[in-house]
Amino acid sequence: MDRNLQILGLANKAGLLAVGGEAAGTAARSGKTKLIISANDASEGAHRRARTSAEAGYALHIISPYTKYELGSVVRRGAPGTLAVLDAGLAARFMKGLAEIYPDHYGGAARMLADKARDLKESRKQAAPGRRRTTQ
Repeated sequence: MDRNLQILGLANKAGLLAVGGEAAGTAARSGKTKLIISANDASEGAHRRARTSAEAGYALHIISPYTKYELGSVVRRGAPGTLAVLDAGLAARFMKGLAEIYPDHYGGAARMLADKARDLKESRKQAAPGRRRTTQ
């Protein structure tokens, strides 16, 4: 199995993957989605709905090199045309893997998601971990 598909399987097991157009659209509109993935053999209407959901949720939308059957074998739920990754780190790793195979097509998107994941990680480090004790 492809390494990128294994990353999607890991995201699915962790509950960080919305499967199907309706679930991906709902997650995108709530602002949880970082990446929306469309299968390359999905219909043009499915691509359009995924793209508008991504725009509404300020997420990235890509048309993957994988078919609905390949995506379905990873998530074990039929043959979904659309998936949404809810974690920035997993989305960045998935895009990095695609950029290694297809650098011209996915390179810019991979860099953008890597920057977004790094910024989120840094902002979590800077956040106060809770209430601090004062000296008396």
